[in-house]
Amino acid sequence: MGSMLILLVFVGLIVVAALWGVGIYNGLVTARNAFKNAFAQIDVQLQRRFDLIPNLVETAKGYLSHERQTLEAVVAARGAALGGLQAAKANPGDPAAMAELAQTQGALNGALSRLLAVVEAYPDLKANQNMMQLTEELTSTENRVAFARQAYNDAVMAYNNKREVFPSNVVAGLFKFEPAALLDIPEDRAEVREAPKVQF
Repeated sequence: MGSMLILLVFVGLIVVAALWGVGIYNGLVTARNAFKNAFAQIDVQLQRRFDLIPNLVETAKGYLSHERQTLEAVVAARGAALGGLQAAKANPGDPAAMAELAQTQGALNGALSRLLAVVEAYPDLKANQNMMQLTEELTSTENRVAFARQAYNDAVMAYNNKREVFPSNVVAGLFKFEPAALLDIPEDRAEVREAPKVQF
């Protein structure tokens, strides 16, 4: 009778430990799926942005015939950024893929900034209804990208915290839950980081 009780206690402990491990594993999977879903939102907004850029370039082309280099730089940066996004989509959270995405998006931001600075010098182009609508949509999309990136980074932080704390880190190590990388797109323009200067 005593050995039967010991056996039941032992089996009970194994069942409790197994349930505990399954709960931790499921929590890690849920957290990983959450950051991958958050990345999908970045993908949607970046695709929208990429779709706007050819129209922006086409609209500007008629006015900026001698600014060909600026227009070509935007097109080239868009192509590189699309490649960076495809690499990141294949493996969201992978440090190398996220670094490539950040670098290519930063370069695209810089090329677009230079184009928009050139547009400012052409009042007719700036006043063009199509250009005004495109720049407004681009600005709106940039804001959506920023919100989606923040949601992604929050989800990555939650996942990384979950996989690093004890005892979850034991289960994460056993099942090879790799750390996920944040998406930090560098700004190409120094003036973005600085507060605007107002002079009277």
